[in-house]
Amino acid sequence: MQIIKVTIHADAVLSDAISDYLIGVLDAAVEYSVDDDRTGALHAFIIAESWLVEERKALEAAITAFAEEMAAIFTVAKPIIESEVIADQDWAKNWKEYFKPFEILEGLVIAPSWQPYEVQAGEAVIVMDPGMAFGTGHHATTRLCLQLISMEKECFCNGGVLDVGTGTGILGMAAALWGAADVLGIDNDAEAVAAARYNVLRNGLQNRVSISERALAEVLERYPLVVANIVHDVLIELAEDLQRVTSPGGLLIVSGLIYGDQTSNISDCFCERGFGLLSDRQEQEWGALMLKKL
Repeated sequence: MQIIKVTIHADAVLSDAISDYLIGVLDAAVEYSVDDDRTGALHAFIIAESWLVEERKALEAAITAFAEEMAAIFTVAKPIIESEVIADQDWAKNWKEYFKPFEILEGLVIAPSWQPYEVQAGEAVIVMDPGMAFGTGHHATTRLCLQLISMEKECFCNGGVLDVGTGTGILGMAAALWGAADVLGIDNDAEAVAAARYNVLRNGLQNRVSISERALAEVLERYPLVVANIVHDVLIELAEDLQRVTSPGGLLIVSGLIYGDQTSNISDCFCERGFGLLSDRQEQEWGALMLKKL
């Protein structure tokens, strides 16, 4: 096995779009570090059995083309891209150095499991190891979902929450810390399920949070709060089941959406299915919606 480490120095506005490309298209593990006030560095680790010189050049060219296209759209400077092959045994250590404790929401801190963190008064902390799964909490859609969840604690306090596409389990664990008594996180990615289960145990939330590879179609229960931070097309595909598993009068939070056409389309889709739009949120190009089942 060989790992290529690709470092992309780019304007901060490009971080989410480039991260999505690296994760979704190239199946990379990605972390983000800050260079200065406007520029950050994305560190992507891409694994293959072997990397031929031509393959590595093609990989760099593809990343460069996408990154420069995004820079042109957002009218910022072209990113600087570097790559190197690193030893198999060093990749995890190399990657982990970029994941530091951070406050994702006021009063809620995400801290890596390998770095001690001293909890401050009034803080809730999620200690986690994402493994090879998507979701360290840096993505704007995670923050948007957490903002909306935190607004509606009374809706699920001592009740149930369903986290569809749970990833590393951040949203479900946050709901449990905020009072949810019964959280189910589901994902069709085996690596995500393994990472989320480990994180739930690491945080001592196994009595409140369960993680499953069950498909949404197999979930029979109804929940007062359903969260789905996925992508537009999958939300459309899952609309009927998302409607079914949301309790009457319950809330549905959806994200993974580009703000504008995608959020409008999803809002229309669910309003046609008996939901009403309560709130929409935007961070950079990303959006999240909170809907109520009428």
